[in-house]
Amino acid sequence: MEKLVEKAVAEALGDGGSQAIRLYVAASTERMTPLFMGLRANTPGRESDLDFYAESVRDLWHAHRPLADAAERVRLLERFPELQPIEEGITDVVDTYAFFAVLTLRYALLANGSGNADAAVSCGHAALTAMGMLDLNVAGASFLAEEQRLQSLSLSSDAAGLWDASVTAGRERFRAVLGRLPR
Repeated sequence: MEKLVEKAVAEALGDGGSQAIRLYVAASTERMTPLFMGLRANTPGRESDLDFYAESVRDLWHAHRPLADAAERVRLLERFPELQPIEEGITDVVDTYAFFAVLTLRYALLANGSGNADAAVSCGHAALTAMGMLDLNVAGASFLAEEQRLQSLSLSSDAAGLWDASVTAGRERFRAVLGRLPR
């Protein structure tokens, strides 16, 4: 399968070192966070999952050092219902975007703990896949292009404002997904 992550971004991840990888995955995950937090907020029994997700995303932003418990967090995340195989596949809008948000966090935690550029590319790929799907389902949307722009920004020498831009992009994505839900 072809990777959606731009070649220049993948190369920069390979050449940029562990801190660049950690910043990239933190920003990518931040942009996907509203899709999990917002879409699962009122799901009974998911309170601890929501807390775990929010805490993990917050901790990813400490990009100067890897998370000491990243591997354990991956193991805990892999117990989430979104990552459990289901025979009929995922067809529901809410489940689809919550899945991609959890998948993005999974790869982010793997990349954070290992400094592995391939895991970081997979994190970016998960976010880009979700945004490509959203573009296909929202008339005139350009979420894929915006995600590509922000992924490049996260690896530039001037990543100032990255957190704010990521939070704003995440909110816009969430509103777009909410617009796809039956009323």
